[in-house]
Amino acid sequence: MRRLDTLRADLGVLRSMLRGMPKSGADATRLDAFYAPQVEHYDRFRERLLHGREQLIARLDLPAGARVVDLGGGTGRNVECFGPRLAQLESYEVVDLCEPMLARARLRAERVPQMRVTHADATCWRPREAVDAVILSYALSMIPNWRAALVNAIAMLKPGGVLGVVDFYVAAATPPPGCVAHSAFTRRFWPMWFAHDGVRLDPQQLPTLCATLPCHVLAEARAGVPYLPGLRVPYYVFTGHKP
Repeated sequence: MRRLDTLRADLGVLRSMLRGMPKSGADATRLDAFYAPQVEHYDRFRERLLHGREQLIARLDLPAGARVVDLGGGTGRNVECFGPRLAQLESYEVVDLCEPMLARARLRAERVPQMRVTHADATCWRPREAVDAVILSYALSMIPNWRAALVNAIAMLKPGGVLGVVDFYVAAATPPPGCVAHSAFTRRFWPMWFAHDGVRLDPQQLPTLCATLPCHVLAEARAGVPYLPGLRVPYYVFTGHKP
C-alpha cells in the first residue's frame, strides 16, 4: 500500500512537470502556478532528483554563530542537511519568490528556531548585515537573470565568506581547463528537457562561477533521474570564497 501511495504522489508531481512552467506572467505568478499543485510531495520526489546537497553543506566551513542565507531556498529542506551543526548557526534565512514553497518552509521553521523565511527576489534582496555563507541549491538555473542573482549573492557575503552552489548544468562546447567535457547529445538534450519546467541550463554559468571566485573547490558528477532509466544528468557542487 505504501508503494502505491508513493506512486500516486509521484504521478501528481509528474503531471505538474509535464504541464510545465507557464510561459507568460510575472516570475512569482509562474512559479506559484507551477509548484502549488506539487508542493505537498515536492521534497520527497526531489530527494531522488536533486543530488549533491548534503555534499555541498558538508563542505561549508562555518564559524560558530554563522549567519547563512539560502537564496532560492524553496521549502527550506536544505536546513536539515546541517544535522548537529545547525545548533552552531545564529541564523538561517530562506529567501524565495514562490509563496507555496515558502508556506512549507514556514512549517519547517516552527521546528528550527534559527530559521527565518522571506518572500523576496533573489536578484535584489539583501540581508541587514553581511553573512558568512550563501547557498544556491538548484536555484541559479531557475532564475532568469542568474548573473544578477550571482552578483547579489556575493555582495551579501562577508570578506572570506563562502558561496555554495549545487545545480544541474551542461558544459560549454569548449569547457575551461580542468572541467568536464560533455557530448553533443548531453549539451542538446538536457537544456531542452529542463526548459519545459523553467530550468535554464546556460553553459556559461559554471565558467562564470569559477572565474568570479577563483579560490574555489569544484566537483562535477552525474546522477539518475526518476522514471528516466539509463539517463544520467550532469550536476556540479561548487564552493568559493569571497576575497
